[in-house]
Amino acid sequence: MPVVQPGSFLTLHYRLSGPDGTAFIDTFAAQPATLSLGAGELSPALEQRLLGLAEGTHTVIDLPAGEAFGERQPDMQQWVARKLLDALGDPHERYAPGDVVQFPTPDGRGSYAGLVREVRDDGAVLFDFNHPLAGQPVRFEVHIIGVL
Repeated sequence: MPVVQPGSFLTLHYRLSGPDGTAFIDTFAAQPATLSLGAGELSPALEQRLLGLAEGTHTVIDLPAGEAFGERQPDMQQWVARKLLDALGDPHERYAPGDVVQFPTPDGRGSYAGLVREVRDDGAVLFDFNHPLAGQPVRFEVHIIGVL
């Protein structure tokens, strides 16, 4: 039976849950995910936990706070001026705490997300660019369907 190794191509179902049990990602009720180990589609800590698992394995792995997505970094919270937000998107957009906003990467080929933490009267918005599960314990449930 094939076993997950560095560089393996996987078909799997997985669920990532935070400390309150809320699923952050859950493929069990949809199409399984396909990914290449080492391509950065999962955090290195999650990929490490997959190594050595055999095709057909269904397991739950609990990772301690900060291991799956690192510790929360205070410098990853940043105020963004309303003028810049207007230039990047819709000038009529209204932001509220809890909103998730996509920003283009400097090369324009990708995007990254920021969570709105606070909005000032002058329109500036405090964004948190930490991974939502950074600094938290994570439950990683996985069912390895296929290994190539």
